[in-house]
Amino acid sequence: MSYSVGIDVGTGVVKTALFKVDGGETEWMVKRAERIRRRDPYKLAEESMNAAVEEAGLKLSDMDYIATTGEGETLAFNTGHFYSMTTQARGAIYLDPDVRSVLDAGALHGRAIRIDARGKVLEYRMTSQCASGSGQFLENIARYLGITTEEIGALSRQADDPEVVSAICAVLAETDVINMVSRSISGPNILKGIHISMGQRLLKLLRATKVTDGAVLITGGLSLDQGLIAAMEEGVADPKSKTEVQVRTHEDSIYAGAIGAALWGAFRHEKLAEIANLKMAS
Repeated sequence: MSYSVGIDVGTGVVKTALFKVDGGETEWMVKRAERIRRRDPYKLAEESMNAAVEEAGLKLSDMDYIATTGEGETLAFNTGHFYSMTTQARGAIYLDPDVRSVLDAGALHGRAIRIDARGKVLEYRMTSQCASGSGQFLENIARYLGITTEEIGALSRQADDPEVVSAICAVLAETDVINMVSRSISGPNILKGIHISMGQRLLKLLRATKVTDGAVLITGGLSLDQGLIAAMEEGVADPKSKTEVQVRTHEDSIYAGAIGAALWGAFRHEKLAEIANLKMAS
């Protein structure tokens, strides 16, 4: 039996997942998501880990592996670091074993990942440096419209005549939105138009990884944005999309990276223990 904790340091949120692994059985004991806001993300990551360990009724010394992912590579207390593609893939398979592709929609980037049944990454594509297809862009638009990020999804689904944002650059896209407001385009129609544009880009990324069918799990900070999910489902239904994927999300999709880090950490711990035992036996 071993205990492993995964810490996903993102741009906007630090996610932590603590697992107990006993042979082939895994138990997800604790999950935590902390918004960074103006706080030091690395200090917050350590605080979140300590709180998770305490919540599990354990001590830090009980942790057999502390795995980081995302921007957590430089954390001094980690046992090892895993690339976010591999952790998102492994976490997605844990949450939904049927999926064979992942769309990681985060605060700054979008990423499409084609995987196999074990969560191994077969191919991936990322958006460019431009942030107009990201969670941060949506947060900026929400502030401009005077709404909270929690309201975005529901308002988007109220749209009756969405106006798609055409600009690729985030700065130009925000200018588009300002012009829409000046033309009295409603908030729901603006948000739905943004979601349609973002959904089209994510589906394009998916096609670039040679995925045209099967189940795809949305992970990352935008995974619970029902407006984006609805826009993507509509995009898939369009015959012009050349994509017949099943768009899925999960209530714990935001934890996919932390889950994957914890599970890969437990796997590495097991393999290192086997190697050590072989050396002792020889």
